[in-house]
Amino acid sequence: MSDFDAADFLKNLTNQPGVYRMYNAQGDVIYVGKAKNLKKRVSSYFRMQVDNAKTRSLVSQIANMDITVVNSETEAFLLENNFIKKYKPRYNVLLRDDKSYPFIFLSAHEHPRLAFHRGPQKKKGEYFGPYPSAWAVRESLRSMQKIFPVRQCEDSYYRARSRPCLQYQMERCSAPCVKGHVTDEEYAEQVKLATLFLKGKNQQVIGTLVERMEKASEALNFEAAGRYRDQINALRKVQERQWVAGTQDEMDVFGFALRGNMACIQVMFIRDSQLLGSKAFFPKVPSTANEDEIFESFFLQFYLAGNKVIPKQIVLPRPLSDEDAIAELLSSEANYKVKFFRGAREEKRKYLQLAQTNAENALDAQYSQQKSVYARFLDLEATLERDQPIQRMECFDISHTSGQQTVASCVVFNREGPLKSDYRRYNIEGITPGDDYAAMAQALKRRYKNVKEVSKIPDILFIDGGKGQLTQAENFFEEWPEDKKPMLIGVAKGTTRKPGLETLILAGSHETIPMESHAPGLHLIQHIRDESHRFAITGHRNRRQKVKTTSTLEGIPGIGAKRRQTLLKFMGGLQGLKRASKDEIASVPGISSDLAETIYDHLHH
Repeated sequence: MSDFDAADFLKNLTNQPGVYRMYNAQGDVIYVGKAKNLKKRVSSYFRMQVDNAKTRSLVSQIANMDITVVNSETEAFLLENNFIKKYKPRYNVLLRDDKSYPFIFLSAHEHPRLAFHRGPQKKKGEYFGPYPSAWAVRESLRSMQKIFPVRQCEDSYYRARSRPCLQYQMERCSAPCVKGHVTDEEYAEQVKLATLFLKGKNQQVIGTLVERMEKASEALNFEAAGRYRDQINALRKVQERQWVAGTQDEMDVFGFALRGNMACIQVMFIRDSQLLGSKAFFPKVPSTANEDEIFESFFLQFYLAGNKVIPKQIVLPRPLSDEDAIAELLSSEANYKVKFFRGAREEKRKYLQLAQTNAENALDAQYSQQKSVYARFLDLEATLERDQPIQRMECFDISHTSGQQTVASCVVFNREGPLKSDYRRYNIEGITPGDDYAAMAQALKRRYKNVKEVSKIPDILFIDGGKGQLTQAENFFEEWPEDKKPMLIGVAKGTTRKPGLETLILAGSHETIPMESHAPGLHLIQHIRDESHRFAITGHRNRRQKVKTTSTLEGIPGIGAKRRQTLLKFMGGLQGLKRASKDEIASVPGISSDLAETIYDHLHH
């Protein structure tokens, strides 16, 4: 039992609303809670008879408590959420994914641009969404390119054009960047139709296009009539693929399923009478939490996590503890009235049933996956003859092209599978190109030089490579205390590089670890190795692409975007500029003789 003097603490506790924090003997916050009446709520933990064994477990670890008094329950909700985000207490329900959702953005330029957007909505223009994933946004943008020839290129690319790009040749953009291909009025008309489409007014868009097709046909402008016909056909195909269409303008629908200590909350996003998609969440659920606490904690964190759009209508699968106060809080955050519904009416009931079904299916799939991951951990522990369960594993890989743009990856797995929040990439610099051993040594040094938390040191560290790569890890950990060192294992690919033929090399003795090709433990090692390879090569490709797309002219002092554009335009592109003499470069408007010399020297150094 803890030495915390509950009676003394409760003696002077206020009856006002507020937030309380519980600390363990190490000074870590283990639970954060809110209350309308602090004295009444906190006292309930320290009654002589506490029925719930889970609550007794929490109370037994309390070494200290503190409280923050607030003016209202609304303030208590906000402060509790801030504390949960800050401390991530082990006995609170935690939202694992608090990223903002992506939108489709229509800019307010002379020739507006359709684009992917995530984050604060500061740019001038219209935002459509939220969509459940980046994939959903990009899929929608791809579909729209085939229907509405509105540009999706970056502004810098658009401003630098002197002739239409490939998108124009593919009839996916009307080339507003170059005069003579589309009038401002025609482009504005397509932007208006795209806006109506994004607002769910599909029938209105089709009606407008039919009307214009008929007018063009009557005027014997059959080419224009054919374009309108193709737009109508493409639009109808997209409409056929639409998931669900209803009459609800703006609404989120929640489904909830629970099995053991695993919960799934499904959120469906309905905007402009269209179901934009849905997403399943699996919050971290402490053993002390009941169903109501799990759902309400997730619900508040979901909408108060920042950059989340709060809809006017929310359909709930279960009641909240104080719906009026929570509705008032969300309304004040959104600056308009937010209403809760239970799915009593037919359309909302259908959406709620759909969300519930999706939550249960997603939970079943996650539960099966967790069982599979757990079985793989048990098999690996048995193979390695470990006394203690494996809690954390990490794996390193190196990726480069002929030694250039080298990137090292570190991926992390715990007993639930990939722990993506702890993944890291390292851009490797200052080594001989192609020296994978030096790259590995640098990556290890950068990864573990400041590791202070024991929980962040892996039980097993896999090195993707043979004995040479493994030796780098052995050298790095040589001076570490034995009780802190991770177990080091090299994963060398077989001669045919086929899965199942890997050689596992144990550090120190460099003995191979025998494992059958079908063993669950080997499948786990293959998973973490493949994930580290994927993560490294993605980082390397991004770095390589950045080098490729960075203009050779960008590093020249005195050459900004306008001068770059002028130079390329007058010289017929970068190759023409490279072939030009100093005098020819100086003949470009705005380029002095001194600047021409600087440019020439930069291109020919």
